[in-house]
Amino acid sequence: MGQRWVWMSLESPPNNGDLRPFADLFNLTMSYRRDADIHIPYGKLVPREPGDGEEPVLHNKSVPVCWVVSSYRPDHRRSRLYAQLSDSVPVTVYGRWNHKALSPEDLLPTISQCYFYLAFENSESRDYITEKLWRNAYQSGAVPVVLGPPLKDYKAVAPRSSFIHVDEFASVGELGRRLRELVSDEESYSHFLGWQKEWRVKQYTDWRERLCSICSQHDRLPKHKIYTDLEAWVNV
Repeated sequence: MGQRWVWMSLESPPNNGDLRPFADLFNLTMSYRRDADIHIPYGKLVPREPGDGEEPVLHNKSVPVCWVVSSYRPDHRRSRLYAQLSDSVPVTVYGRWNHKALSPEDLLPTISQCYFYLAFENSESRDYITEKLWRNAYQSGAVPVVLGPPLKDYKAVAPRSSFIHVDEFASVGELGRRLRELVSDEESYSHFLGWQKEWRVKQYTDWRERLCSICSQHDRLPKHKIYTDLEAWVNV
């Protein structure tokens, strides 16, 4: 009696399965979605404080663009974009797909040698911004070229000058030309790294920290709420 139920998921809508049987059951949502009752993002930027360590600097970069991918499907938009982009700028690929898997210890040092990292999500869903941005790109010091939710979703969580969204360009060829220009223009490229002076990345990787956020927000959570159509909310 009085039990409240929380639906929790970090998956994009296509990977959540059939949620219709759960209509009129859950009282709260816990998700990377910013409009969830309990927001648990993959990461965020927090103000840099003394003792946080040095921010990445521009040096030892020799690879124009790189991408780490394990699950490659030719029909995905990100795969088509990669193929088209490769026609105008060299893209070095790592991951299980091409038998060049990187160990956890080698991941960030390898990406740090790249000017740009293809932070291409496997789903273009609202607010779905994963470790591809927070860890792979930002923590390595590479500038992310993002594909996922709309530009406005990225602008809501990250400095506008810290990433390049593929939808800003009329064509993939135009995007490739812009990346080539920035590789050759250190001053303009450095502008994309300016956020590091004020911000650092906080990643959420421990489920205990995520679950404990329920307790810290408990008094502010809605008392009388029920999701009559959870599937509709997830797929909005």
